[in-house]
Amino acid sequence: MADEVPIIELAAWLQTPPGRYLLAWEQAQMDAAVVDLFGFHALQLGLPELPGLRCNRMPHRWLALPEGKEGRAGDGQPSGAALHCEFDSLPFESASLDLVVLPHTLELAADPHQTLREVERVLRPEGRLVILGLNPASLWGLRQNLGRVLPGRPRPYLPQDGDFLGYWRLRDWLRLLSFEVEAAQFGCYAPPLSSAAWLARWAWLEPIGTQWWPVLGAVYFIKAVKRVHGMRLLGLERSRSARRSSAPAVAVQQLHNKEQGS
Repeated sequence: MADEVPIIELAAWLQTPPGRYLLAWEQAQMDAAVVDLFGFHALQLGLPELPGLRCNRMPHRWLALPEGKEGRAGDGQPSGAALHCEFDSLPFESASLDLVVLPHTLELAADPHQTLREVERVLRPEGRLVILGLNPASLWGLRQNLGRVLPGRPRPYLPQDGDFLGYWRLRDWLRLLSFEVEAAQFGCYAPPLSSAAWLARWAWLEPIGTQWWPVLGAVYFIKAVKRVHGMRLLGLERSRSARRSSAPAVAVQQLHNKEQGS
């Protein structure tokens, strides 16, 4: 009987050399994405190892963890702001949040589509959503799949506690929920190596991969905005109506002044 392959959890994998390599890229993208987003209420769902809101300046910032999941806020994460809840039933009113951050949240969720629908519910119109996910269509994803079919079942390269969501599939979900993608980027083009030294030797691939095969990065980053087109059209129609209603009054007043002068 073949030996069972040990299951790697994401939190433990992030402490490995490839995990730290991935986390460094993700932290840089997240910091740049949220630093200029303004509002009052921001929420990060899961992964306290990545302080996604550390560069954001909203006065109310929360880190939410799944029910029964223990964890602590990472460096830069607002201390004492953690709450425990079900991600597919968030304890927030509809249209009450300005920013939601999902670092690998969807691939770890029992029902990722329902989690995304719940995020859409709690975000206000024009609210921002930031997503990080592992790319199954990458060298890292290929190495993971080969580990499942090769004889002897070598140790998996990536965490196993979740299902990876394809980039284009996720974009379809966002479009159906009226999200508009503002920015998207792929990163981590080094081969699936386990040594920090060897990963560093392949650092020259980063600019080349970004230019020549961008969708093959090991991880993707998506920044989207919640659009409510009916509300925007209503405001535009009100302004147009106001201009139309004010124009005749000006014309009548000018005609009245001419009659008095004659």
